[in-house]
Amino acid sequence: MNEAHSPVALVTGAAGGIGREVARALVRDGVAVGLLDRPGRALDEVAAELAWGGRAKVTAVEADVARAAEVNVAVATVEERLGPVTQLACVAGILRPGGLLTATDGDWAEQFAVNSTGVFHCLRAVARRMVSRRQGAIVVVTSNAAVVPRQNMIGYAASKAASTALTRGAGLELAAYGIRCNAVLPGSTDTPMQRDLWPDPVAGASAAVDGEPAAYRVGIPLRRIGAPADVAELVAFLLSDRARHVTLQTVAVDGGASL
Repeated sequence: MNEAHSPVALVTGAAGGIGREVARALVRDGVAVGLLDRPGRALDEVAAELAWGGRAKVTAVEADVARAAEVNVAVATVEERLGPVTQLACVAGILRPGGLLTATDGDWAEQFAVNSTGVFHCLRAVARRMVSRRQGAIVVVTSNAAVVPRQNMIGYAASKAASTALTRGAGLELAAYGIRCNAVLPGSTDTPMQRDLWPDPVAGASAAVDGEPAAYRVGIPLRRIGAPADVAELVAFLLSDRARHVTLQTVAVDGGASL
């Protein structure tokens, strides 16, 4: 078990992209980190990398956030190995391109299962434990697609909007227990998920930065694609005591694209 009052975080979607960078930032800040992702996502390799030769407390647990029972077991396992979870970063998410007339029922359901219901499972499992301790911080990574319409992303945008609303609603309920909840909304970020949307990486990045008038999409005023670390730094801040009076907020990390 960890020392009393030392921070312990659970990071979902920790095997790659933004989740991995969030875990890295938290380890750098001296936080013990439980890494959660689906089986087959090379979590042990990530844990070995972040453990820095045994200098950091890191543990890996496999679970599908869409399955409540698996989430409950994962949270209990992390607390058994590291101590009471004081921070939760929900980063796990999937994207299945499709518009109103082209999205399949399966793609719609899968995105909501992970991006919305999965967040609900994680928030509920961790908050039940935080409430009795009357402390904790939660950050849910959603997307600026939750607030800015995007073509061919109907299920993704809707599921991210749902998780954004869920986060703020949970924050209102949990504030009385000293638990903070905030949502971080990335825009185009250099992750495998983003690159999968670009058949031509160079043209795709250029279109994101410059904008696509035919798709009613403005560009990125800062003239760059975000890096996972850009998002991770804000998540780490919001989870820390440096943000002790910040809750119920939605903060975009998109270079101004959601203007």
